[in-house]
Amino acid sequence: MQTDHSETVQAQFDSQAQAYLQSAVHAGGPDLLRAGELISQSIPAASGRFLDVGCGAGHLSFAVAGALASVVAVDPSPNMLATVQRAANEKGLANIQTVQAGAESMPFDGGCFCVVASRYSAHHWFDLPEALKEMRRVVKPGGYLLMIDIEGDENPLVDTHLQAIEVLRDRSHVRDRSPSEWGRLIMDAGFSAIQHQNWITRLAFQPWVTRMRTSPERIAMIRTVQQEAPAEVRQALAIEGDGSFSMKTGLWWARAPR
Repeated sequence: MQTDHSETVQAQFDSQAQAYLQSAVHAGGPDLLRAGELISQSIPAASGRFLDVGCGAGHLSFAVAGALASVVAVDPSPNMLATVQRAANEKGLANIQTVQAGAESMPFDGGCFCVVASRYSAHHWFDLPEALKEMRRVVKPGGYLLMIDIEGDENPLVDTHLQAIEVLRDRSHVRDRSPSEWGRLIMDAGFSAIQHQNWITRLAFQPWVTRMRTSPERIAMIRTVQQEAPAEVRQALAIEGDGSFSMKTGLWWARAPR
């Protein structure tokens, strides 16, 4: 029986909420530290309202909640949201609220958030341009957009290999966007003054495939793609003997017009 993309995403992530909460890649990193810095420098703590779209296990929400009046964590997966709420309670973060919704259509009034954000989620979104426009709709005039995601590569050869191993590992994967693609998408959605940073992120192979319950057949395909990749790809992705590799995590910070 065939399923549509939203059903695929829910099937992939609903049962894996705890694995993502415990994932070292998701729970930390310089991008989270930088996100906290940007929020504390730009948003008044007493009145700041933050929207975390595609919140997953909630790591971005947890990282910024202490510097804001309220955080709304949105995800289509009810189990992810239950995990976020449980962890927020354990951390004493009473200002985090969860709402079930997809990125392309959210049940909020226009202009009600100081910051609209997402981390490690946008590469799963069916219609990223529409989702960014929806985020633009709900951010206040002069408010901010914060996007953190795996970067696609500007080199087509490297990018083709990266996208191939991503979709073999996770059938809900849509696309890792390159920095130039991100710049165009963010401007087209109505944001400007775009700042961009990135960091190398190493992915240990076994936890990477285990977290997504990748089948042995697909794991073998990924290893074949890696092993047969040309030297330029192996070097760009820093592919190691056991299949571990490195990619870039990108952060984009932009502003809505006043």
